Amino acid sequence: REAEAAYDAAAAALTAARTEAATRLDAAVTGELIPLKMERAVFLTVVSPGDPGPEGRDTVAFTVATNPGAPSGPLDKIASGGELSRFLLALKVCLARGNDALVMIFDEIDRGVGGATADAVGRRLQALAQGAQVLVITHSPQVAALGAVHFRVSKSVSEGMTTSTVVALSAPERVAEIGRMLSGDRVTEAATEAARALLDG
Repeated sequence: REAEAAYDAAAAALTAARTEAATRLDAAVTGELIPLKMERAVFLTVVSPGDPGPEGRDTVAFTVATNPGAPSGPLDKIASGGELSRFLLALKVCLARGNDALVMIFDEIDRGVGGATADAVGRRLQALAQGAQVLVITHSPQVAALGAVHFRVSKSVSEGMTTSTVVALSAPERVAEIGRMLSGDRVTEAATEAARALLDG
């Protein structure tokens, strides 16, 4: 009976702490969604009763509504690929806040977005890098152009073995690589000019 009473008290305190933290997280994520061009999306952390266990007796779920009037539902079921990438970026930024020694790695966080949205994601990552070390793996020229340092990663196969090579790019090599990202294997003069514009922007 004593153990049960102690568990109930601890679980109730944990539920209260989770509920309060959920409110703060929801507000923080909502603020992060605005520069990511998702100002109409609604993010909500739902803390509901669950089966008692060593981590309390709550079930915690992230729910979203991506458009006005649309029903909300589980983040992984409702959000499209591009929306999911931006929700995850917003979440990661909020959860990392205050930890300046952090190294954050984003692997294709810009998946499923392009144009102005890719630029918005790149600018948010660029701002994030002012207070932490940020490594971004991307196929988006808009995002790559906003990096402070640009590495090209390539793979080759020799005698049945795959080798990955990482090369730091000089300023002219960056122009060429972003031009290639824009136009494919045959880099046109228009793509090169667009690459310069992205890097200057």
